[in-house]
Amino acid sequence: MTVRSSARRQIHLAAHFPGVNSTTVWADPRSRSQIAFSSFEQLARTAERGLFDFFFLAEGLRLREHKGRIHDLDVVGRPESLTVLNALAAVTERIGLAATVDATFNEPYELARRLATLDHLSGGRAAWNVVTSSDAFTGENFRRGGYLDRADRYTRAAEFVDVARELWDSWTPDGLPRPFAHRGQHFDIAGEFTVPRSPQGHPVVIQAGDSGEGREFAARTADVVFTRHGTLEDGRAFYADVKGRLAKYGRSPDDLKIMPGVSVVLGDTAAEAQERAAEIRRQQVSPQNAILALEQLWGTDLSSYDPDGPFPDFDPVPDPTLTQGRTRRGDTVALAEKWRSLSRDKGLSIRQTVIEASARQSFIGTPEAVAADLETFVRQDAADGFVLVPHLTPGGLDEFVDRVVPLLQERRVFRTEYRGTTLRSHLGLPDPAWQG
Repeated sequence: MTVRSSARRQIHLAAHFPGVNSTTVWADPRSRSQIAFSSFEQLARTAERGLFDFFFLAEGLRLREHKGRIHDLDVVGRPESLTVLNALAAVTERIGLAATVDATFNEPYELARRLATLDHLSGGRAAWNVVTSSDAFTGENFRRGGYLDRADRYTRAAEFVDVARELWDSWTPDGLPRPFAHRGQHFDIAGEFTVPRSPQGHPVVIQAGDSGEGREFAARTADVVFTRHGTLEDGRAFYADVKGRLAKYGRSPDDLKIMPGVSVVLGDTAAEAQERAAEIRRQQVSPQNAILALEQLWGTDLSSYDPDGPFPDFDPVPDPTLTQGRTRRGDTVALAEKWRSLSRDKGLSIRQTVIEASARQSFIGTPEAVAADLETFVRQDAADGFVLVPHLTPGGLDEFVDRVVPLLQERRVFRTEYRGTTLRSHLGLPDPAWQG
């Protein structure tokens, strides 16, 4: 893909509420509740003060387990995402509100109704991050159990989104309801939808995932891709691949925004920023968490190993019951050898290797340097914007909003005010044509 010549492409920004992983520095005295509404409200208000496009909630459908106990890094008591966002609609004015909702263990009619309701209550700011699940452990919480084969996840998800859009279009733009009927592989429904067409026409659809299936699903269906890539070169390759798939679905490159999840660490000098980043990573990957990460990869109890010592000299032994409710890592033997090679080549301990191997794409430096790097990624077609994943809740965005956003505005690559009222207007996406 050819780099665009314009130096003034606008950057899109979103905020991710952290948790359910090793991102959050739980031990930091500034870290507050992961479940209190005040935490969601504070982070969302900060993002809106920074003129971000949307505020993004993840969600898990079952508490993960490790060796038969609740996973140490899971959040117990996290409220349901759409309910939280409906409450946030009352205390925010412009920022988009995105919920992660599983397409495997929900039904199109009910979810389409809940999303359309959020879009109405927020004045056109709703978004749906479509995810899938194929593990029986999560499925035990639902009537269907874990019946869905992995190969069927995306076919069901694609049809699910199609049905939701049919339901949203079953009301005419001038407010008249019409009967709907859908006959497909996964869904056979007919009736009348109860919610009028919403302010955006359709809530924005987000897709998270880097697999080949996920990329194709995004090209066919999504408005935004939430992804991750570690370098400018990797980002450009992903960007070119996904954008190159759009034409066969009758879509243009601007119809899909690619927004990797990133972390940002600032300092008054480059050295200070690097020192702060290293300390954050040490806090995120404690000795206990390093062994936990190793056990998840090796599939066996490694509690006797020293986190400051060497790796096991045997290959992983897959055990699907050791850690449940977590996405599988694919070829664990190959990944284990990659980690061991990294350890040997750099003389790293188990903990040091986990810290380096599991790091999310980060922008580290002075505010000026970070602003320049963000612009470079967008200008060189490695991203359309970024989903910021702070390491502190709920104050983790304050420094970025106060110190980096004004510099992006000075560079004329980020808005100085919201010019529209809907999330689609923030993202520069057209309202969907009515397909009645």
